[in-house]
Amino acid sequence: MTGSLAGLLVVDLTRALAGPQAAMMLGDLGARVIKVESPAGDDTRSWGPPFVQPDDGAPESTYFLCCNRNKESITLNLKRADDAEVLARLIERADVLLENYKPGALQRLGFGSERLMQLNPRLVVLSISGFGHDGPEASRAGYDQIAQGEAGLMSLTGPDPENPQRVGVPIADLLAGMNGAFGVLAALRERDRTGRGQIVRTSLLASVVAAHAFQGTRWTVGGEVGRAQGNQHPTIAPYGLFRCAGGSVQIACGNDAMWQRLCAAFGLTAADPRFATNADRLANRDGLTALLERVFAEYEPDDLLRRLGEASIPAGRVRTLDEVYEWEQTRSQHLLLDIEHDSLGKITLPGSALRTFAVDTTGAETETTRTSHQPPPVLDADADAIREWLATPSPAPRP
Repeated sequence: MTGSLAGLLVVDLTRALAGPQAAMMLGDLGARVIKVESPAGDDTRSWGPPFVQPDDGAPESTYFLCCNRNKESITLNLKRADDAEVLARLIERADVLLENYKPGALQRLGFGSERLMQLNPRLVVLSISGFGHDGPEASRAGYDQIAQGEAGLMSLTGPDPENPQRVGVPIADLLAGMNGAFGVLAALRERDRTGRGQIVRTSLLASVVAAHAFQGTRWTVGGEVGRAQGNQHPTIAPYGLFRCAGGSVQIACGNDAMWQRLCAAFGLTAADPRFATNADRLANRDGLTALLERVFAEYEPDDLLRRLGEASIPAGRVRTLDEVYEWEQTRSQHLLLDIEHDSLGKITLPGSALRTFAVDTTGAETETTRTSHQPPPVLDADADAIREWLATPSPAPRP
């Protein structure tokens, strides 16, 4: 096993996306991840279509495949004493336990925080909920689109305030998973100092609110409520999607110097008082957009992007997903993983966002990113091996 977390054992009790995403991130960094599923399997095994049908065996959900690589699978019914004992033995050996039950559910199954720490005082526990583990709405179930709406993100997304839109990926789940993995690493560092585990908690609600960025302080400090306004930035101009001949391009003029270069490249007057500063350009955004789109109407997207590049104006196209995965820059960043799946054969998965490098005193870099990956597991595929491993003597506790 390669990766900076090699040697760590993660027991993953989560299902759907937020928790599995966190566990996969830890697995991508080298941790051994044992995914504990109910006998029916993770919910996402049935989320589709699309499904991929192997020559023999059950159909595999592409949703499940997106967030469960680098894991082993064992099914346990935690209401049965013998299966609960298997989990207890896993916890005794684990470094990290991940769970996203509704608050209080794990306690009712006999694995509340007191029991967990009795089994393993060094255990780091990540608990992910929908709306937080306390407060008046802690008991609510959390699903991504509901959280996007309740946490205000949908009010900022879409063509206008009357047509709120969800983000096109389950961003509340993904952010919660990322925050959870980040919290686990912090708790492991704390354990290095104290020898004791911790409980880390996050939620879909907290993760979206924490990602409000300037839209949050726009209200909490500035007293302005942000609203959906399509593909134009609310505080920078010109910054957004602009039509041209046969398509559109995106540009981002992040300061006045960029604006001046844009004007010089396309024969515009940088000193025009309507557009001289960013505040002026925001106040006259409609006129600015109309002006730029008249100029851009003379260019096809490729020609316009080339001209913008020559002027050092940040710009880009809007790619479809198939174009993204065929893009050489995507491949150069190791964002496609070719993996041999147990029932599907060779499949390609989106890769990790992280790459790590060792650097010597001469500045030479050696990439240390994990390069060998396990496929998302077939349900219960590793049960026999895990049970056999648990029957061997437990290693001595690490100091």
